[in-house]
Amino acid sequence: MSEYMSQNRIITAIDVGTDKCVTLIAAHDTQLNKLRVMGVSAVPSRGMKRSQIIDLEKVLETITESLDGAERMAGLDVKSAFVSISGAHIDSRNSKGVVAVASPDQEIIAADVERVIDASRAISLPSDREIIHVIPKDYKVDSQEGIKDPVGMTGVRLESEAHIITGMTPALRNMQKCIEDIGISVEGFVFSGIAAAEVVLTETEKELGVAVVDIGAGSTSMCVFVDGSLEYSGAIPVGARHITQDIALGGRVSLDTAERIKISLSEDSFHSFSPLPGESKKDYSLRRKKADELKLSAFEGPDTDEVLSKKFLVENIMMPRIHEIFDLVAAELKEHGLIKEIRAGLVLTGGGAETVKITEIIKRHLNLPVRIGEPMELDGLIADIQKPSYATSIGLLVYGNKQGGGNVASSFSFGTFFDGFKLDGIVGKISRFVKSLLP
Repeated sequence: MSEYMSQNRIITAIDVGTDKCVTLIAAHDTQLNKLRVMGVSAVPSRGMKRSQIIDLEKVLETITESLDGAERMAGLDVKSAFVSISGAHIDSRNSKGVVAVASPDQEIIAADVERVIDASRAISLPSDREIIHVIPKDYKVDSQEGIKDPVGMTGVRLESEAHIITGMTPALRNMQKCIEDIGISVEGFVFSGIAAAEVVLTETEKELGVAVVDIGAGSTSMCVFVDGSLEYSGAIPVGARHITQDIALGGRVSLDTAERIKISLSEDSFHSFSPLPGESKKDYSLRRKKADELKLSAFEGPDTDEVLSKKFLVENIMMPRIHEIFDLVAAELKEHGLIKEIRAGLVLTGGGAETVKITEIIKRHLNLPVRIGEPMELDGLIADIQKPSYATSIGLLVYGNKQGGGNVASSFSFGTFFDGFKLDGIVGKISRFVKSLLP
């Protein structure tokens, strides 16, 4: 193992979504205090629907393929990972805890802070739910409120308000089983909205009040910050895959073709079409009409001569679904009294954030500031992942690094022994099991 590797923690993120499974492996450079991405692998997801597992075996194969690809690129075998979790089963609430300061001189120490956080997590939950995150919002020492770090202060009574995110136990245990069955321990589950917020929001936005909206394929996750603290977390069971399905139905094409059409519309410049200098109205009209034509032969082969209208697809098929998604987002914000608190507006991430004209549509529909959240830049192999669809994956790395996670991994890559072979089913399980026994 190189000297560089032996001196730095290795952090692994596994983001299992409805559309794709992404594995990122990064080293934390202790001298520069930077993360350097060393392994990247994204494969199509199988066995997932609306961000939840519907086929354990297919999800196991998907994660195995993604993890092996990232390990081969990094030249490492990882032992543990931070794993994203999302879906409509995610819920949140705010809770308070109170403790007496234990020190005789009444100086607050870290142990007091831990005790008050433990007190705030003592909430009543149904038997099928469990806590994913307990995130302190602020503290109160005696009568002084709004304290962010009470350690070192003097007082007799310490209070804490914490934001608690919960999920359905079966969903968490099923995902944990998939990860552990391939010889990887789960360092922590991270709500996808929390992960995305780590890398797309500024501190100013958090202070002003902002909602990060992570539009995945199967669900849309939300986190709302007010006065610098996390106030609300949740998810709705509608995502970008529903836009694709609408295109498939409206255009009478397959889902694969509909997805490629959606991507092509996002990359097309037809929506910013404008007259050329000195161009006549007739020529402009003809050029505009031709630019609006979407020939299916480009997606389904030369056997079809059908032509669709790009404007019709965007305004009559895609726009109503985008309205529906953000009507549900707005309804959640209004229900929790937050619509007037997000003065910085909405920050969009996830693959759905790359949908054509989405910021323009939402600005008009909700009358709120909207921007696309580009993830923060990291060093290393980032050329293909520096975009909104990878915000959660990159955020998992940053979150794991802040938590002090990761470990020094073995440089022996058992996976390379199987290069050229498809590791699925029982073969994949055996190979991952043997890897887990290696030092």
